[in-house]
Amino acid sequence: MSGVDAAEGIAARLARLGARLVELKLDALLVDAPFDLRYISGYTGTNGLAVLRPAGGAPPAFLTDFRYTAQAAAEVPAEFEHATVTGELRDSLPAVLGENGGRVGFDETKLTVHGHRRLSELLVPPWELVPANGLVEEQRVVKEPAEVAAIAAACALADEALREVLEAGLVGRTEREVALDLETRMRRLGAEEPSFPSIVAAAEHGALPHAQPREVEIPPDVLVTIDWGARLQGYCSDCTRTVATGDGLSTQAREIYELVLAAQIAGLQALRAGPNGREVDAVARGVIDAAGRGAEFGHGLGHGVGLEIHEAPRLSRTAPEQPLLAGNVVSVEPGVYVPDELGVRIEDLAVVREGGCDVLTALPKGLTIIG
Repeated sequence: MSGVDAAEGIAARLARLGARLVELKLDALLVDAPFDLRYISGYTGTNGLAVLRPAGGAPPAFLTDFRYTAQAAAEVPAEFEHATVTGELRDSLPAVLGENGGRVGFDETKLTVHGHRRLSELLVPPWELVPANGLVEEQRVVKEPAEVAAIAAACALADEALREVLEAGLVGRTEREVALDLETRMRRLGAEEPSFPSIVAAAEHGALPHAQPREVEIPPDVLVTIDWGARLQGYCSDCTRTVATGDGLSTQAREIYELVLAAQIAGLQALRAGPNGREVDAVARGVIDAAGRGAEFGHGLGHGVGLEIHEAPRLSRTAPEQPLLAGNVVSVEPGVYVPDELGVRIEDLAVVREGGCDVLTALPKGLTIIG
């Protein structure tokens, strides 16, 4: 296992979840969503099922099939009872759970209609299926020090990859060529993969927040938005920089860049444990609203990042009212998008702390001219 998935860390996670099961009067919890499964077991395969028990109860069980037996033995700690299953993993649940009956929690948000129907067929009285949504995700929201270190390492790797790409220049290269170069460099530097498909969007194409790179050459004297990230030790980074390809930018482009930068800095300054995601979003959004461009900032200020590129908590106008917690890792990424003209987005990844935040992405944010 990696340092992030070390056995002592997993034991602490299992203990916290075991205590939650006691609180909720659950006799078992089924976990098979890949990111949740990795978090509570260290398992990185694609077919696995864990059965967790309340604190003081039976040990957890881990089920997989023949293809992953050796991998599970290497990755999943010994406190799990390991079993190799022939056929569908869920079909073995009656034997694993036994005949005594009880309340079995499952995450209905991560289960298909067919999957729920099958569970209902398998777990008949005296077993009772109980929706228990987000029990693992709520543990994942606050990152442990080893998780923060993994995310920081992914950020440093991604930063270096973009530095190398920008040194080779942008003008005359296609958006797609730059995106492929960036992703290749991240892999060569040690990334498992990009944490999401890279965005490279020049000039008017930058007005699309999730633009797909085109086979179109990047011209001089325009803004280019680059949104990219690396996955390292299972954890994601996420960063956006908007750069210029010459000194001949329009006055409007320069003004919008400075506006977004001011909003992004204000958002980072507001980020700390205590306020909720709506309140932090409102600080950055207020800067853009005051300049009369609120309608051109249509997405939320940010989102949690960890094993998944989008996870809780959110920074947005519709975020839950729960306060941000020390140890949350979130993006702060305001943007202004002028249809058919240009777009600017600036994004950093930061760890929420008491009284402030620690920014994990380190590339300069002042307007940078790249040939």
